[in-house]
Amino acid sequence: MASLLLIAAIGIGMWQYMLHWRPSDSRYPRQGIDVSHHQGIIDWSALTAQRVDFAYIKATEGGDHRDRRFVENWASAGRVGIARGAYHFFTLCRSGADQAANFIATVPLDPAALSPVIDLEFGGNCAARPSTAVLMKELAAFVRPVEARFDKPVTLYLTREFDAAYSLSARVNRPLWLRRLVLEPNWGARPWTIWQASSFRRVHGITGPVDWNVMRAEMMRP
Repeated sequence: MASLLLIAAIGIGMWQYMLHWRPSDSRYPRQGIDVSHHQGIIDWSALTAQRVDFAYIKATEGGDHRDRRFVENWASAGRVGIARGAYHFFTLCRSGADQAANFIATVPLDPAALSPVIDLEFGGNCAARPSTAVLMKELAAFVRPVEARFDKPVTLYLTREFDAAYSLSARVNRPLWLRRLVLEPNWGARPWTIWQASSFRRVHGITGPVDWNVMRAEMMRP
C-alpha cells in the first residue's frame, strides 16, 4: 500500500510540474500561446507578466464560421502589446477560395501582425479525404489571395498524421508550425519555425489548459 501511495504521489507531482512546464527560455526565448473561444474570457493583462511573447488567435473555420471571441481577443492582445497573429482552420469539405474569402473578411489588416496561419489537421475536421492533387489545388486557392491581402507568407500548422498523409512539409515551401508535445519535432521535411510544445499548460488569466508554443526569433519581425 505504501508503495502504491508513493507512486501516486510521484505521478501527481509530475503532472503538476507538467502543467507549468515550458521549454528552456535560454534556448527558446520567444514563447507564446494559441487560443480560440474554447479558452473563454481571457485576462490578457495577466499574460504579459508570464512571458507570453505572442498569441495566435483563431479567426475562422471553413467557408462561413467565425470564432465568436476573435474580435475581442484580437483587440485585447493588441491593447496589452502582445504580438498577435490570426489562424484559420482549413476544412477538407469546402473550397479554398471560399475559406480564403471568409478569413480575409474577418481579419483586420495590421502590418505589425504575425504571418497568417493555416491549421491543417484531421482532428475536428470533416470526414472527406481528398487526393493530394485536389488538396494542393484548394490550398493554393486559399494561399494566393490571403498572401496577396496580408503581404506575408502563410505559415502551415501541421500534425504528424496530416503531413504523413499529404507530405505538405515537403510540397509547400512555407514556414512550418509543427506539433510534438514536450519533445522538439523530429519530423517534417524542413526545420520548424514554430513548435507546439504543450497542449495542457496552465497560466494565470486563462481558465483551463492552453496550447504553448515556441517561435524562432525571425518570425517575430513584422
